Amino acid sequence: MIRTVIADSNALVRHAVARLLSDMNQVQVVGQASCGDGVLQLVRELHPDVVILDVVMPGLGGLETTARITAQSRMTGVIALTDHTTAPLPAQMLKAGALGFLSKNVEPTELEAAVRRVFMGKRYVCHEVAQDLASYAVHDNGASPFENLSHREMQIMMMVVGCQRVNEISLHLHLSPKTVNSYRYRIFDKLNVRSDVELVLLAVRHGLVSNELEPLRADRKSAATDEHFEASVLRAG
Repeated sequence: MIRTVIADSNALVRHAVARLLSDMNQVQVVGQASCGDGVLQLVRELHPDVVILDVVMPGLGGLETTARITAQSRMTGVIALTDHTTAPLPAQMLKAGALGFLSKNVEPTELEAAVRRVFMGKRYVCHEVAQDLASYAVHDNGASPFENLSHREMQIMMMVVGCQRVNEISLHLHLSPKTVNSYRYRIFDKLNVRSDVELVLLAVRHGLVSNELEPLRADRKSAATDEHFEASVLRAG
């Protein structure tokens, strides 16, 4: 029996994937989580064979969650199942330890093939993403400004565009706020942006995060910040 855990911030997606997996022979869904911290707890408690997770999640995010899963459990294979397939995210996830990377556009038969292959300790990357990875390898650092970010910078960038504050990122990654800010300004410099808002807009433009900005606004506590953010988005659009 292949014991699986599903992690996605969208409950409908989790339940749909769980239904698909439950219909597969010798595949069992043993847990679901909506954030990186929840996934890590389930991995510690349940020792699943395969974890299927989104790249963009609240809390730790897919990159750091994947790195921690593979560090604490060599018997658990990670598959990224996501809408966010733009370079350099697939390469960064594979470097973090993921064995599989799938677009959410794949057919159920391909999801099953990926689960069974990763269960055996082998890699599985869907055709769409494999083509992008090949292009990325040939045209190194040519397509996206985000390709110039280090693995740690990419982790922090994804957390910033997810509207996590410096203190939150500091707690999740066990870094001092000063260190997080140093990374943040280094990211700004590399990407030629001046603020978190400009960083979000750049990430949206390059397909690294959804262009549905309402979830980003939800985490902003003050009306003044909301108005500034919304006005910036409208001006950019």
